[in-house]
Amino acid sequence: MSNEEIGARVGCDAEWIRNVSGIDERRFAREDESVVDLALRAAEDCLQRAKMKASDLGMIVVSSGSWDRQFPGPAASVASKLGLAATPSLDVPMASAGTLFGISLASRLCEGLGPILVIGAEKMSKIVNREPMERGVAILFGDGAGACLVHPTEGFAKVVDCGLYTDGAYSDDLKLPFESPIEMNGRSVILQASRKIPRAIAQLLEQQGRKAADVAVFLMHQANQNLIARVAQALEVAEDKFYSNIRNFGNTSSASMLIAAAEWSHTHKLAPGEALCFAAFGAGFHWGALLAEGSD
Repeated sequence: MSNEEIGARVGCDAEWIRNVSGIDERRFAREDESVVDLALRAAEDCLQRAKMKASDLGMIVVSSGSWDRQFPGPAASVASKLGLAATPSLDVPMASAGTLFGISLASRLCEGLGPILVIGAEKMSKIVNREPMERGVAILFGDGAGACLVHPTEGFAKVVDCGLYTDGAYSDDLKLPFESPIEMNGRSVILQASRKIPRAIAQLLEQQGRKAADVAVFLMHQANQNLIARVAQALEVAEDKFYSNIRNFGNTSSASMLIAAAEWSHTHKLAPGEALCFAAFGAGFHWGALLAEGSD
């Protein structure tokens, strides 16, 4: 879905969309594709890349803010479609920051449960197409899913530390009521995110005796390219240290960080001891950062 196409729907031009968001295009799933379908494809791809079977998993965590019913969430259906009948499966219904919270939780539980598959899956197109379409919202979002495996002993990187935060005072500034369009105070969201994300990253790095300049790559929720630039500027690091694919995919909410990480990992390797930092901010407000380092 190009800027020209989405712009025609909401009455704005492609260049304006690019300037305010850094997005050129986004992907929309077919009408007959669900959050579960997207999550399943990401899960199967992740397990194949890790050379593991679904039966090896100790738990599944699925984050989605665009699931189409109140309960049960998508996690049980994803587990069933993977052929699992007893593996515990947990839903994290948190837009944008859900996979960061999921990875952090998995890193604490995997020693006792075994490998945990964390999935972020979103079908935002169904939501942004609801009338009345708000141009400041509709232009941002796309559909997608990403997955990662959190293993107690193996993997390309080891979770070192994380910091997670919530401030419910701003819960009305970004919300999705039942069967309604997204309601977003864009000014509040960008202001709070541009303050809170760098602060969370800086505090985490300070706890571990590291500097932002020491981090090889930042894998951040792909909300807005201008926000990514602000975070880089606040941390006094080059913007190109923040891997970005928002230009092609738009904001895929809780899926975006893992889609970016998967794409980055196709072409990059983390040297032993080299630092990688995940970061996300989303409705709630929930936000945080997670530090990992390359394994031997």
